[in-house]
Amino acid sequence: MQKRLGRQTVALEKPAVILAHAAVGGKQEGEGPLAGYFDYLCEDSFFGEETWEKAESTMQKIALSRTLEKGGFSPGQLDYVLAGDLLNQCIGTSFGLRDFNIPFYGLYGACSTMGESLALGSLLIAGGFAQRLAAMTSSHFCTAERQYRMPVPYGNQRTPTAQWTATASGCVILGDEGTGPRITAVTCGKIVDKGISDVNNMGAAMAPAAYDTLAAHFQATGTGPEDYDLVLTGDLGVLGHQIVTEFFQQDGVDMSKNYQDCGMLLYDIQKQDMHAGASGCGCAASVLCGYLLRQMEANHLKKILFAPTGALLSPTSSFQGESIPSICHALTIEK
Repeated sequence: MQKRLGRQTVALEKPAVILAHAAVGGKQEGEGPLAGYFDYLCEDSFFGEETWEKAESTMQKIALSRTLEKGGFSPGQLDYVLAGDLLNQCIGTSFGLRDFNIPFYGLYGACSTMGESLALGSLLIAGGFAQRLAAMTSSHFCTAERQYRMPVPYGNQRTPTAQWTATASGCVILGDEGTGPRITAVTCGKIVDKGISDVNNMGAAMAPAAYDTLAAHFQATGTGPEDYDLVLTGDLGVLGHQIVTEFFQQDGVDMSKNYQDCGMLLYDIQKQDMHAGASGCGCAASVLCGYLLRQMEANHLKKILFAPTGALLSPTSSFQGESIPSICHALTIEK
């Protein structure tokens, strides 16, 4: 059952329950402040493979396998897996999950993919179309740099607004019953484009989409930031977080008390020299599947608003001088 709240938001009368979750990371993630919340960390950026792309596929294999193991499930007990990544044609996902023999929906929401997969998965469960499914995504610093900017061996200088693409993966198994945290509402974002074209300034490009979705969610649900233990956007970094805070300040809404961004949490920005912070599909996914859900299980957080953001560009569009359209999907997760 579901209840429409305005044009973009659905309140789930039958919430999707988080049954199991796992986070996988690389070397940089293992040196960050959230290292203790990962289920698996690898010092080798190749994850034992021959290429970075194969390494990203391996991350997804590990993330799904660990989540199934933690939940006590077999692949055959999942009705679907909803997943994607940043690579062209989502090859990190399709090659990584091809041997699991699970009905598959490939998704692309850029760095918002974890929010997209969780939202669609929750709607499938709420509508009675699935009993149990996996939602997941990944990113890899080296594959993203090679595809979107410059090959890593080139050694180009990063601008102050640049962010570090996380080498990480996160996976959640959702079910129609259980005792874990529940997804009780989802807000589908709209494509927002304010003309930013600098691929090294993703925070500024995505911030308007985050503001648009959060504002729509607050209005539709009749809530504000004070109604959540934590409001968390994904991958905006320091600059994007500041822009969203200022947008709401102009509306008379104070976001300063409990608003954070996954891109500011994953790394020690100063010590690890991450410039504006973290980005990539794996950033929000690993922060959720590692840190946030463990905090909820320990009763340190009881109700959060999780809103990962994505920049919907491609190398071709950037080379042709196009601006960067962006998206943000929001979910209410509560005990």
